[in-house]
Amino acid sequence: MPQWPLPEGDGLPARQLVEGTLAPIVVLDAQLRHLYVNPAWVRVSGVPATAFLGRTLEEVLPDLQSPDDVLFQVLADGQPREATIAGTTEVASPLGQRLWRAVYHRVDLPGQDARLCGIGVEISSLRRYVNDLETAHQRLALLDAAAARVGTTLDIETTCQELVDFLAPSLADMAVVGIVEDDFTGAPPPPPGLLRLRKAGGSALPGMEWVLHQMGGPGPYVDVPRGVATRHCLDSGRPWLGNLASDELFQKVTVTPERTRLFRAAGIHSLLITPLTTAGRPVGVVILGRAGASQPFDDNDLATLQALAGRAALSIDSARRYSHEHTMALELQRALLSEPRTPHPAVEVAARYLPSGRSVLVGGDWYDSIPLPDSRTLLVMGDVMGHGFQAAVAMSQYRSLLRTIAASGAGVDKILGEFDRQVAHLGLDRLATCLLAVMDPGAGTCTMASAGHLPPAALQPDGSIKVLWLPAGPPIGTGLGGYEPLTARMDRGTTLLLYTDGLVERRDTDIDTSVQALETVSLPADSPLDDMIDTLMAGLANGAYEDDVAILAARPRNGKP
Repeated sequence: MPQWPLPEGDGLPARQLVEGTLAPIVVLDAQLRHLYVNPAWVRVSGVPATAFLGRTLEEVLPDLQSPDDVLFQVLADGQPREATIAGTTEVASPLGQRLWRAVYHRVDLPGQDARLCGIGVEISSLRRYVNDLETAHQRLALLDAAAARVGTTLDIETTCQELVDFLAPSLADMAVVGIVEDDFTGAPPPPPGLLRLRKAGGSALPGMEWVLHQMGGPGPYVDVPRGVATRHCLDSGRPWLGNLASDELFQKVTVTPERTRLFRAAGIHSLLITPLTTAGRPVGVVILGRAGASQPFDDNDLATLQALAGRAALSIDSARRYSHEHTMALELQRALLSEPRTPHPAVEVAARYLPSGRSVLVGGDWYDSIPLPDSRTLLVMGDVMGHGFQAAVAMSQYRSLLRTIAASGAGVDKILGEFDRQVAHLGLDRLATCLLAVMDPGAGTCTMASAGHLPPAALQPDGSIKVLWLPAGPPIGTGLGGYEPLTARMDRGTTLLLYTDGLVERRDTDIDTSVQALETVSLPADSPLDDMIDTLMAGLANGAYEDDVAILAARPRNGKP
């Protein structure tokens, strides 16, 4: 079999030693042609020894990378060197590409040209382990990056767009996400058997954006029938992979041949679909596409996407529940905080309520206008302590109670006193501040009293604002009473502004200083009241308001007292 003689020595046959080892051993001539291969190399290569003799490694196994440059250096200077041999042999391996680490020595025999002897050991499993470890590290780094970039808000559209912007280009050339739509308000429900998906986000590499606008067809929704890959993912909770897909396979995703042609025109050759599932139910689906020279998806891509989808599903579900609860809360607020009663015809009013940007729940702010005899109107601004549904319900109770007491026609100080007594007697456990102001156009006056509430402000005909400081008694619900009225002159064209602390209160700023800042705002005194309120809020806002804001503006009609 071998052509190169193997010497005997020291009582131990060299041939037995070389041919009995599990390590591949080869002997090469000065042109790197094989003179000898041992049985171990025959076994791992799958090639008979006779096929090697007189030929180079590249000639026998072209799928193996031969380190020829290293071997010629060993022949030139006689210094042993290590080299790597990588590729595939005739023997199939579950590891795919195989890897050997070999050491080459120059052998000089009397009267013969120099030879090379190479001894190798296979490290494919070790390389596979290192590759798997690197892949795991990359996956963890990707998940960490996604955690920082996806789900930064409680807005569904923002969360979905963050997800697809991260996936393309991190995992794909194109990414789209659809959300399962259960609420068909404002649109007819899908036909029986179809599942409705709302297009919630899409992202693609430069030059592929156009496919996003056409992929789902017109309209904000896609109704998905059974038998489609997307629907199968949602129903089964399992991903779907279509690598180097045929047109027939693409139609399992696109439903129609027209959309299959759209994928082909964009160069998309592989698709990966996974459901967004939380608590055992689907909330949406993610579709990834790779195009052009991008490699098809592999198992690592699938595992990474499933991990990302699990995290994203929680963020999207939280955003959806927040959106639903926030909508319900605002509807409750609108129901409880109904429009103020129609004032006396000689007085015009406008009101505004703005929930704070930091709270999903309603608060206890309220306002009202109550017509009184003799062309007078009672203006009310109140604020129940706390936030949430309990504060809103307490606000509704307080408002109804105050309306009943105000019907007596007593002075504002007497109304506040009775209001405080009854709230304390009923045992309502939430204190409230309250400001009452009776506007009397006939007399040209305004009589006010405060139960711990911030002072009103008067918009003068020249557009300047003046704070009307008045005595502030204890909050409603303490049972202490003791409220003092103050009557101010309402000149022609003056507008009275009542508000809650959310309008002026700022962190790290004294409240009196914040109230005084009202006088730095200039407003158009003759503008409609709604426009006036908008201008006031814009002039005082510095980002989102930190607390709920309620404003009530009132003035005699036609500027007459």
